Amino acid sequence: MNPNIPISDKKRVVIIGGGFGGLQLAKSLSSKQFQVVLIDKNNFHQFQPLFYQVATAGLEPSSIAFPFRKVFQNKSDIIIRLGKVEAIHPDDHTIHTSIGSISYDHLIIATGADTNYFGNQQIASNAIPMKSISEALNLRNVLFQRFEDALLLSNDKEGKAYLSLVIVGGGPTGVEVAGTLAEMKRFILPKDFPEMDFSAMQIILLEGSPKVLNAMQDQSSVKARNYLENLGVDVRTGTVVTSYDGQTAQLKDGTTIDTKTLIWAAGICGNTLPGLNESSYSPAKRILVDEYNQVKGYENIYAIGDIALMESNEFPKGHPQMAQPAIQQGKNLAKNLVLKNQGKTLIPFKYKDLGSMATVGRNKAVVELPNAKFQGFFAWILWLVVHLKSILGVRNKFLVLINWIWNYLTYNLSLRLIIQPEKKK
Repeated sequence: MNPNIPISDKKRVVIIGGGFGGLQLAKSLSSKQFQVVLIDKNNFHQFQPLFYQVATAGLEPSSIAFPFRKVFQNKSDIIIRLGKVEAIHPDDHTIHTSIGSISYDHLIIATGADTNYFGNQQIASNAIPMKSISEALNLRNVLFQRFEDALLLSNDKEGKAYLSLVIVGGGPTGVEVAGTLAEMKRFILPKDFPEMDFSAMQIILLEGSPKVLNAMQDQSSVKARNYLENLGVDVRTGTVVTSYDGQTAQLKDGTTIDTKTLIWAAGICGNTLPGLNESSYSPAKRILVDEYNQVKGYENIYAIGDIALMESNEFPKGHPQMAQPAIQQGKNLAKNLVLKNQGKTLIPFKYKDLGSMATVGRNKAVVELPNAKFQGFFAWILWLVVHLKSILGVRNKFLVLINWIWNYLTYNLSLRLIIQPEKKK
């Protein structure tokens, strides 16, 4: 197969991955002196911070996805190709993909991160991840199928397993999923299933470290935990899951939890590609880069975003694997590629921390800005504004806003659908 990329007298920049970093880099290089090839297995950008709202039927998938070709309409030097990168060949300056080989002058790896099961294959086979729109949709299907199945069970013990939802990982994703499920249990599910007693429903959040939102300060962590517990979430910190067979979660302390649904939000690891030297990777499978995001050991290969590990005095373990570092690295690398092409001095990357935030439910959020920390309603409003502003496309912003307003006023959205492909006969 031929990727059919036009010949150009401009230097070719190949970007693997259209997440926050890769998309920002491509946009920043638009109309510059390069031919930019963006390759991704999907034809759209996914707004990951709101995956949990798709999984819990708060938003439709199309409202947090945006087609790459729409972003780059009328940009003749931005070339989009849909395919999977299978290997990098640094000596030949090419990548091998599912649609053929593509040569490059500069290669940028922006493959992001995937779910980290820490080598536990049994958990990987039975837990439910949420690192893509398709996985979020699958979780939505599973959740509502569990409630339908629970209606048919007369055995209390078996029914309890269907109504016990376990979330592993107390970071922002785990906290937001737990809070949303707790609000659904209280306000939405009793209306959909009036014959079911939801007092038996358990929402259990398990976190291996001593606190939830471990990356945030103690004040925010304590407040978030209080919010969750007031919503009825069973929060257990210092708790590690050692195995899960689809029926029972085994904990490190020897106790067990009977559950048919274990949502895994406990960690991430880099999406690696064959071809780079093993010495280019950290133990966590992040690619080691210098202060210019150049992969160590390679002159014209770069990595940005979650996959990149840039060690510094301020961030000895690398920058946080969040959207802002990826976006800022994309902007900085775009400037440096232009400067390098002109033979000028490059600009080292300096991360500007804009703060962090997490929402726990309606009117409940925690926010940490460089010069301020606050919780509650105003933190929740700021969370809404920041995320709404970050979504691509006027239509998508409008749809998300309308859904949020309607959900706030009515506690009711008609998105609780079980949509699964039909099996061929």
